Amino acid sequence: MTIAQSLIALRACLRRFAGNRQGVSAVEFALMLPIMLTLYLGGVELGDGFGINFKSTISARTVADLASQYVTIDNSTMSTILGAATTVVAPYSANNMSVTVSEVTINNKGVATITWSDSLNGTAHTVGTVITLPASLQTPNISLIWGEVSYPYKPQMGYVVTGTITMYQSIFFYPRLSSSVTRVNS
Repeated sequence: MTIAQSLIALRACLRRFAGNRQGVSAVEFALMLPIMLTLYLGGVELGDGFGINFKSTISARTVADLASQYVTIDNSTMSTILGAATTVVAPYSANNMSVTVSEVTINNKGVATITWSDSLNGTAHTVGTVITLPASLQTPNISLIWGEVSYPYKPQMGYVVTGTITMYQSIFFYPRLSSSVTRVNS
């Protein structure tokens, strides 16, 4: 076989290769698979993140709402109120979730201080601590119930990229049955 014949054979082989469409689907699939997997897993992570954020909001609302319905709260009742947040956050784990419920009293000068505070898996606010309230809640001579939830969310797949994301939610409720809620240690 001469060089000319070899070139003609090579050219014919390259034409057949260029015209062959049998492997196009496999190549397209190989190119799209990483993109599709990333979108799918990202969607799952995003859904979990939104779900936990929603459950954290509902948990903060639940503890503040429950505490606002009492005139006096004892240790047993407070334990039940704080434990309700772990039920609300299900099916997600509540092991690292921090739940705090406090009463904030605003004096006649508009200064807001912590009257009492209790926490589950966290640190309660120190009694007498001055806090800054949203402008719409700075009404003199009232008390508010403040519910807070902090949830450290660790994405399953994106942990390397984002690390732990702390979701914090807080809400204020007015006491319902009296002007303030008394906290007793019994």
